[in-house]
Amino acid sequence: MAQFTQEEKNLINNGTPETPFRVLTITDQQDSIFLRQKCSAIENSNGSKDLQLLIDRLKATMAFEEGVGIAAPQVGIAKNLFLFTRIDQPDYPVIVAINPKIVNHPQETICFERDGCLSIPDVSGNSIRYPWVDVEYTDENGNLVQERLEGYSRETDFTGIVFQHEFDHLQGILFIDKLCPEDKE
Repeated sequence: MAQFTQEEKNLINNGTPETPFRVLTITDQQDSIFLRQKCSAIENSNGSKDLQLLIDRLKATMAFEEGVGIAAPQVGIAKNLFLFTRIDQPDYPVIVAINPKIVNHPQETICFERDGCLSIPDVSGNSIRYPWVDVEYTDENGNLVQERLEGYSRETDFTGIVFQHEFDHLQGILFIDKLCPEDKE
């Protein structure tokens, strides 16, 4: 497992817990190259000041940008960590997923309408996703979480889709890489 590089530490510590990060976008060439790389595992060292500040600043960024999820690489940190909103729970809590995995999914896929991304401003498209995923991740408190995330309806619950979208960021994949056939024109 990799620790934060000095460059990542500098980026993380360049603000308070309430300071949003700058979100990388594909409209910037350097940002686009960074967004396309695979991330590395993160040491879940409970009590790490750098890790906690990264989480706090990701929360601030997600709130500022009004997103339902954000991944560390979207702010320049090439580590396996993202935040996602539990749209299936009251009050829509934001969950931290450290070193997440998708351990199972059905063979069938669905076409999720109006997928969007903070790193691809003002663009949306229909993306190919699984209707549910079995996932595993370490939460903000160091607990291993194993659960099935479902939901692919914009109107009711799309928690499973948000998890898949953010997980893709850790692999250097963007939703525009998974467009439904009719959207690829």
